[in-house]
Amino acid sequence: MTRSILVTGGNRGIGLAVARAFAEQGDRVAVTHRGSGVPDGLLGLTCDVRDPDQIDKAVTAAEEAHGPLDAVVANAGVTDDRLILRMSDDDFGRVLDTNLGGAFRVARRAAETMVGRRRGRLVFVSSVAGLRGSAGQANYAASKSGLVGLARSLARELGPRGITANVVAPGLVDTDMTEALSARQRDRILQDVPLGRSARPSEVASAVLWLASEQAGYVTGAVLPVDGGLGMGH
Repeated sequence: MTRSILVTGGNRGIGLAVARAFAEQGDRVAVTHRGSGVPDGLLGLTCDVRDPDQIDKAVTAAEEAHGPLDAVVANAGVTDDRLILRMSDDDFGRVLDTNLGGAFRVARRAAETMVGRRRGRLVFVSSVAGLRGSAGQANYAASKSGLVGLARSLARELGPRGITANVVAPGLVDTDMTEALSARQRDRILQDVPLGRSARPSEVASAVLWLASEQAGYVTGAVLPVDGGLGMGH
């Protein structure tokens, strides 16, 4: 069955890998971005997830083009790393409002359709940083940790309507965001990864696809790590 899928921040990195994976299996995929465009085969929708009106317009456009949403992947996120003594209220708030607030707004809008249809999949892209913490990333880690509480609350609230809500928590993934790391930073992280390597975006996409599938229909409120063992025990 062809489904209607929305991936926020789906124009690059993990989001793009997820969007392409859905498209490759025949789904109709819309992705949000902030003006940088998207590859052919995907419906690109300009949207800042901090703005409820832009989210409403993006979801409406996606549903008009592809039909009512069957699955939403809340992936859009930003980083603004610095030690806490140098982190301003704006530094903290901007990351929280994008990563956590944006996911909340997207899920709220998507639920309007899913509740009436009594089915749907919500998948939130968190991070191993949200489970084990990360020095210099108090804002980012807090936002990613918050996604777990958000997803589990929605799992309880929306479960009776046939809607699942789950979290994927990637570790170090080969994307343009992690390319900014120095070789020393990268090596330090990999020392703690039992598998001894970083992940490919496609490996995270595979986890997202499964959680959004019919096969995962009895899985909700779960946190699925894709981190090579980095966050074991959390």
